[in-house]
Amino acid sequence: MIKFNYFKLFFLLPTLLFSLTSCEALKYKKVSAKDYPPEPEKRIQKNIEEGKGFRLMGREKKGGVFDFASSNPLWRASLDTINFLPLISANYSGGIIISDWYSGSSDNESIKITIRFLTNEIRADALDIKIFTKKCGIQSNCAITESGGQIVKDLKKNILKKAVLYEKELKANNKKYLGKIR
Repeated sequence: MIKFNYFKLFFLLPTLLFSLTSCEALKYKKVSAKDYPPEPEKRIQKNIEEGKGFRLMGREKKGGVFDFASSNPLWRASLDTINFLPLISANYSGGIIISDWYSGSSDNESIKITIRFLTNEIRADALDIKIFTKKCGIQSNCAITESGGQIVKDLKKNILKKAVLYEKELKANNKKYLGKIR
């Protein structure tokens, strides 16, 4: 049985090496940079015309939009606005920020803020903000109510103002960066 395994190895290894070296795709081809245009769009088009590439279902755009939390102005502005609160959850992919109960200097009253992101665009209806108030009496008899009105409007206004500033800063930095590349 051991001889049989050595025989396989002795026979299959040279056969495999011979078949790979005779493969046209693995042979070295000398190319010149003049044969390929410097613009990526033209190279892609040339490769597709030569049959070296393909597109699935006629799709023109590649990939999707991949935003990172640090590059999303609305997300950054929301975190910066409520940075004094302890957070239970900040889930960027789920689009939600949930704070823990915060009492500040008051012993009987605390607040909890939940911010849901309905879109990444900076606009008034992009955020769903809920503020809950917990008032506790004697012997931990607590009542939780949802607060609305002016405090939600002020919070949303502050977040949107910061988000606009962050977006302007991001665009200015991108222009500087793209200017250095070109």
